[in-house]
Amino acid sequence: MDFSTADLYDRYEQALGVCEPVFRDFGGRAAFFGPVSTVKCFEDNSRIKEALAEPGEGRVLAVDAGGSMRCAMLGDLIAESAVANGWAGVIIVGCVRDTARLAEMGLGVKALAAIPRKSTRRGEGQRDLPVQIAGTLVEPDDWVYCDEDGIVFSKQALEL
Repeated sequence: MDFSTADLYDRYEQALGVCEPVFRDFGGRAAFFGPVSTVKCFEDNSRIKEALAEPGEGRVLAVDAGGSMRCAMLGDLIAESAVANGWAGVIIVGCVRDTARLAEMGLGVKALAAIPRKSTRRGEGQRDLPVQIAGTLVEPDDWVYCDEDGIVFSKQALEL
C-alpha cells in the first residue's frame, strides 16, 4: 500500500503524534506501518529479542532504549527473527549494528545510529507499556506510519 507521512499529516493533523527528526533508516524497507508493540530497556536487548521471536502479524516494535549510543540493541540475527516472524518494522531510540545486512532485509528499521558493540542480556526491560519515542508518547496498540519523511503515530488505524 502506498502512503506518505506528509499526506497523512495533512489529512489527520490533529490526530497524529509526530516524532522529532532524529532517526536514520537502516532496514530494507523505508516505508512501513502497523499496530505498535512497545519495549522499554537500557543497554540490554533481552526484551527486544523476546518480542521479535513472537508472531509479529504486521506489527512494529517501538523501543525506548534511553537514547544510549554505547551499544547496539538490534543486529542481523534478531532482525532475521523479526522478518521470519512477520514483523513490519522496528523503531529504536538507540543504536543498531550489522547495517549492511539490515539494509538487505524486508524489514523497516529506524534508529539513531550504528555502532559495532553489542548490548548485554541480563533479562532486564519491560514490555507493552507507554513509552516515549522522540518526543511522542506511544502506547501499545497505537498505529505507526514511517517513511523517508519521518514517523507519525495515531491512536487508531488510518485510511490510506
